[in-house]
Amino acid sequence: MLTTKKSKKKPESVSIAETIIKAYREYVLTQGKKPASVFSFTKDNGMKEEDFYSYFGSFEALERSLWKGYIVQVKEKLTTDSTYISFSVREKILAFYFTLAEVLKGDRSFVIHQLKEWKNPAKLPSFLKGFKSAFEEWIVQLINEGKQTGEIAMRPFLDKQYDSVFWLHLVFILQFWNKDDSANFEKTDMAIEKSVNLAFDLIGKGVLDNAFDFGKFLYQNK
Repeated sequence: MLTTKKSKKKPESVSIAETIIKAYREYVLTQGKKPASVFSFTKDNGMKEEDFYSYFGSFEALERSLWKGYIVQVKEKLTTDSTYISFSVREKILAFYFTLAEVLKGDRSFVIHQLKEWKNPAKLPSFLKGFKSAFEEWIVQLINEGKQTGEIAMRPFLDKQYDSVFWLHLVFILQFWNKDDSANFEKTDMAIEKSVNLAFDLIGKGVLDNAFDFGKFLYQNK
């Protein structure tokens, strides 16, 4: 009986949560700010306040769930691609960033609205906490895979910081994409490719050529 109830409730739960997120996103984009309260938000959208709290404890929790959902979407797209498993670690990271850029493009207005509130790169905003945790969980697995295949060098003390380096790398990509006004965000694609190549040279071999190439690219597009 318990199993039957859970299996029947799951699709409904996903639908309600997505409906709440969609309504919240539309409110923020049309009003330019968060709703005054959960009560007013649910009332204006014909919902019960208790329905909101069944899935999110606050607007901040909703935003964390929304951003974490971007990473979840990327993982789902990659793991259902039959060719992904045969990629090198460098190629898997490139595929991740390119796919993330595509996912964010579909929600660009909301993403830009949120990122403009992020004034201090050293201070992580609440809405990115789930996003960061999901990314780190994924990148640590790839770092370990890269160490096993020899693509990533094992260096005492330094290799313990690789996940932090890749997080800063992702922050750079987010900020670059946020300001990119090129057609179809072609410059972001270039920034991803060049910065990933540089990152792998830093944790592998041959840093000078790619460092010069990447520095030249940034200078030309500053």
